Amino acid sequence: MSTRKIEIKVPFITRVEGEASLELNAKGDKLDKLHMRIFEPPRLFEQFLVGKNYSDVPELAARICGICPMAYQLTSILALEKLFQLEVPEPVTQLRRVMNLAEWIQSHALHIHFLALPDFLGFSNGLEMAKVHPDIFNRGIRIQAFGNQVMSLLGGRSVHPIGLKVGGFEGLPKLDELLSLQGEAEEMRHLAESLVLFCASLERPDYSHSFDYVSLKSDEHYPINHGWIASASDINIEPEEYEDYFREHQEPHSTALYSLLHNSDYLVGPLARFNHNFAMLDSETRQLALQVGQSGESQNMFDSILIRALEIHYACQEIQRILSGFILPDAPFVPVTVRPGIACHATEAPRGLIYHRYEIDESGRVKNCTIIPPTSQNQARIECDLRDSVERFGLENSDEDLKLFCEQLIRNYDPCISCSTHFLKLKVTRENNR
Repeated sequence: MSTRKIEIKVPFITRVEGEASLELNAKGDKLDKLHMRIFEPPRLFEQFLVGKNYSDVPELAARICGICPMAYQLTSILALEKLFQLEVPEPVTQLRRVMNLAEWIQSHALHIHFLALPDFLGFSNGLEMAKVHPDIFNRGIRIQAFGNQVMSLLGGRSVHPIGLKVGGFEGLPKLDELLSLQGEAEEMRHLAESLVLFCASLERPDYSHSFDYVSLKSDEHYPINHGWIASASDINIEPEEYEDYFREHQEPHSTALYSLLHNSDYLVGPLARFNHNFAMLDSETRQLALQVGQSGESQNMFDSILIRALEIHYACQEIQRILSGFILPDAPFVPVTVRPGIACHATEAPRGLIYHRYEIDESGRVKNCTIIPPTSQNQARIECDLRDSVERFGLENSDEDLKLFCEQLIRNYDPCISCSTHFLKLKVTRENNR
């Protein structure tokens, strides 16, 4: 028996957000070991929040991610408002939904044009792609800029917004500023439609296989901030029951926690919520989805780029709907009466389900805190997908082709390992029997 050991190091793969490596050991045509290693130091955000006053939590939580800060911010706010039994006026709730939709637009446009699309078009990064396909790239920039504009108007700035607070908003823009967004949302919806059709024309590999997936679900709307937690394996629970079903654990090869449902991996993200809530899309987005072959039943992660484009289309349409005939509330926020207890909530960030749990004391300070982001929930699913798909792709392929395939598959999940440097290594060890 001879063993061929191959070690490939690829520094600064800029289309994976965070520091990670992939180790793949093969025997013949079968995988022996596959680990996606997360080796970044702990960020300790949960401990940062312990001892802080409830009013400080939203702004600190927003610092967890520079791509989807509002998702973390608003999840904490909604949990605390539930504990404090606040009744926020409906216009405030609707404006928060507009902000969330804008964040989806921002994140999805960035992922599609900077992270995923270069894979499909054969470029190493988005800027190289832009030189050859300026129209495609500029369309993405325009869509993302609209998301930035809406976030800045309602949040004070497009990254780490400061406009939200427990009870509502710090302040609100003028009505004419809000209503002026309708025309731009209409223009972006048409751009999003062309983006959907373009993504549908891409040659997307099909590595479909059965897996469980989890998202919020609602009978009233395509859920972002409210709904129950549902899985394809038929759990239907409230956020307060989350820790009765989901378990986090540490693997020796990674500093990131793994999350399991019924001791098994599961998916969160656009594909999961699209499958669960297809019927809740507006009629135009639903018709467009059917036109491009998406009916809410996909289990092919390479469809994710198309589903993100469809969610952009939905977001533009929904912003138009909310602002049509919109009336500002009498006040931007309602007063808070602190109550001690346990506060739990779950929302849908662009990348998937976020869960927050806070224990608040009589003075309104955090005694304990749990925050579970989408990527940690997806890590076990990514590894299982790699094991299945790499063997189907074929271990007889060259190390370079295997590396590129693994990178593209991982990017389907849009993992946000951190919001700092980006790094991916691949180590392949082969054992061939002769």
